[in-house]
Amino acid sequence: MGAAVPPPERQPALADLRVGLVGYGEVGRILAEDLRAAGVAVSAYDLKLESPSTDADAMREHAVRFGVDLTTSATMVATPADLVISAVTASQTLDAARAAAAGLKPGTFVLDFNSASPKAKREAAEAVQAHGGRYVEGAVMTSVPPYRIRVPLLLGGPHAAAIEPLLKQLGFAATVGSADLGVVSATKMCRSVMIKGLEAMVIESFTAARHYGVEDAVVASLKETFPGIDWERQAAYFFQRVIQHGRRRSEEVREVAETVRDAGLTPWSAEGTAERQAWMADLAEDGLFGDRGDPAFGRSPDWRTEADRLLAHLAKPKV
Repeated sequence: MGAAVPPPERQPALADLRVGLVGYGEVGRILAEDLRAAGVAVSAYDLKLESPSTDADAMREHAVRFGVDLTTSATMVATPADLVISAVTASQTLDAARAAAAGLKPGTFVLDFNSASPKAKREAAEAVQAHGGRYVEGAVMTSVPPYRIRVPLLLGGPHAAAIEPLLKQLGFAATVGSADLGVVSATKMCRSVMIKGLEAMVIESFTAARHYGVEDAVVASLKETFPGIDWERQAAYFFQRVIQHGRRRSEEVREVAETVRDAGLTPWSAEGTAERQAWMADLAEDGLFGDRGDPAFGRSPDWRTEADRLLAHLAKPKV
């Protein structure tokens, strides 16, 4: 006789479900909107709520508009939740897991949406499991905004199969990738060597080409070599995303570098990408691309507009 197969876990009715979001930035707010549209009660916490800022004001306005309960800590978010979703910057992955873990009820799922290394995910899992929670690593496999809650999502860890039906019920496009922790995060990290690296290379290549007046020839050559890519549109999108989210991306790529280093390779590409992303983030914070509170911030449809801003900045005499 084989071992008995346990019955499937009963899924709660959506009207009775409480979801807690740790992180209320772009991704957190998108998830909140879609979960609230499904009739799910949502609470949220973000570090930025602890000090006055334009971002904090935007979070509070958003919460009022969509009926999200803002709390004063990740621990308070976790206390009533049936499912906690962590969507913070890569560098905050472990701190967020530890803070949320302190408030967990036994058996609560914690879905870690963050772009962190396999090592960081395993440490986060230890923190959650020490408090009786069920940790699931999530690897988001493309940009969230176009897909929203249905962004392709790989699940990893021993509780991945148990949470998959619930996530699908909530509207997520979730698939179990591995029962072993670290595997789906490694998939995400290795992909990011390419994707975030391509963003950095396009910004560097196209801005330099603009300086020398050869951008049209460079774009034409790329179109010939890679005819499946609309390089004008892709470049505009890359500039937009890095201007808007370069800080978060730079932190993610530093995690990518750790992942590569743990494989025994020197992460030359990843480290250079992280520096370029952080450089763009610094310039964005200094106002080079306009006011972050402006709806048009970082949304130019022509990458040349932003490249020209970079070139004008670089041409200024250094003090």
